[in-house]
Amino acid sequence: MSRNPFDAGPGEISWCPGCGNFSILDTLKEALAGVGLRPEQLVVVSGIGQAGKTPHYMKCNVFNGLHGRAIPLATGVKAANPSLTVIAEGGDGDMYGEGGNHFIHAVRRNPDITCIVHNNMVYGLTKGQASPTSPTGFVTPLQVHGVTQEPFNPLAVAICLNAPFVARAFAGDRKGTAAVIRAAIGHRGFALVDILQPCVTFNKVNTWQWFQERVERVPDSHDPADRMKALELALGTERLPTGVLYATTSRRTFEESLPPYETSEEPLRGREVDRRELTALIESLR
Repeated sequence: MSRNPFDAGPGEISWCPGCGNFSILDTLKEALAGVGLRPEQLVVVSGIGQAGKTPHYMKCNVFNGLHGRAIPLATGVKAANPSLTVIAEGGDGDMYGEGGNHFIHAVRRNPDITCIVHNNMVYGLTKGQASPTSPTGFVTPLQVHGVTQEPFNPLAVAICLNAPFVARAFAGDRKGTAAVIRAAIGHRGFALVDILQPCVTFNKVNTWQWFQERVERVPDSHDPADRMKALELALGTERLPTGVLYATTSRRTFEESLPPYETSEEPLRGREVDRRELTALIESLR
């Protein structure tokens, strides 16, 4: 069997045995190879957290930024070189907590990037406090009387803001997750892939068994263009549908709206700088 081009080879991985991140890492590499990408064509941007370590264990271009800041960095990378495939990777705390404002406005801005979120409903790196997606009543060392807030629903928020692609996957379903990731990468515009996964150390409620009893694939009859039906699926609490919930191609991407690309398709990183105009601009700001 030929080696996956995104396989970084042997090395120490810091995740706990049984962590859902292992499955997501392997599935992501499989999906990337499946769409025919090469490592030099890919940039994975991450923040801080256990999920944010994912690109450290891959062979590709990596930008590891601050907590909650993966999305704006990924947006900048894509704007500078639209020919690259860009993925923003992080956990539910990283993307929906510290990065919640960036997440919401990225959906509005619509950069052509894929946002993959490892959603284990807890902060795994910082020892188990509640995250934005922790269920009401969830008891942690910090929320000793249980979480009182309603959990954040990223799928519903993204659909309401008309994100071009909204999907959910489950770390225990590698085939389904790989298919969703491939579809997200191939879709034009901001693509959200929320991947449910257990945290075997700090979340004893939402376990592998808990997910397996509730996760089910979206019916074949579902039309992803049906926004209201997609929202209904996203708001469900008894069952957790996985697959592509919503998909539309009607929106202009952030890169297409940038003035520099109205006159030329040449990536910004390949353009020569007019030093006279740059000097004049600097002087005008003195």
